[in-house]
Amino acid sequence: MSSRIAAGLMMSATLGCAVATFGCTVAKAQFFQEPSANPFQRLFGFGAPSSIPRTMVSFPGPYRPGTVVISTSGRRLYLVTSPGQALSYGIGVGRLGFTWTGTHSVSMKREWPDWTPPSQMLRRRPDLPRHMVGGVENPLGARAIYLGSSLYRIHGSNEPETIGQAVSSGCFRMTNEDVVDLYDRVRIGATVVVLR
Repeated sequence: MSSRIAAGLMMSATLGCAVATFGCTVAKAQFFQEPSANPFQRLFGFGAPSSIPRTMVSFPGPYRPGTVVISTSGRRLYLVTSPGQALSYGIGVGRLGFTWTGTHSVSMKREWPDWTPPSQMLRRRPDLPRHMVGGVENPLGARAIYLGSSLYRIHGSNEPETIGQAVSSGCFRMTNEDVVDLYDRVRIGATVVVLR
């Protein structure tokens, strides 16, 4: 083999590696910068269509901007953005016997939270794990917003098909996309009003 042919093969191999490396870098950048364009995002609980799209709505009432108002019967969570306006999100609520009303404040927020089922839940469901680290399989989903010292949270879900239904043990479920949006908007100390 002549040195000219060998040099040409080495140049082609080097160029091929450079193109492959560049392609991988672009793919990674797209995934992290534009997750909505990536077909694999469903593996992480994102991108699944919600039966109740997030919308800006008219919302009269005495609530200050930043207040979260939950309508259990309407299966909606409202984040008041300005007087008379709110962002409306679809939610899953507590099943029969597990609904509640009251006022709390946001006491803590966590990304990809761990889950430790409360003792009451473990008595009903002894098959549940005693502790589960945060991640794709975790039922709290991508974010959790804790409500005072109660056992309840507003959290994501790895079961987006349950949004709009009464299925939980008292927590409020959202799609992972919606809970990430809410998490970025709501502040610790914000008032959360749960209505029938």
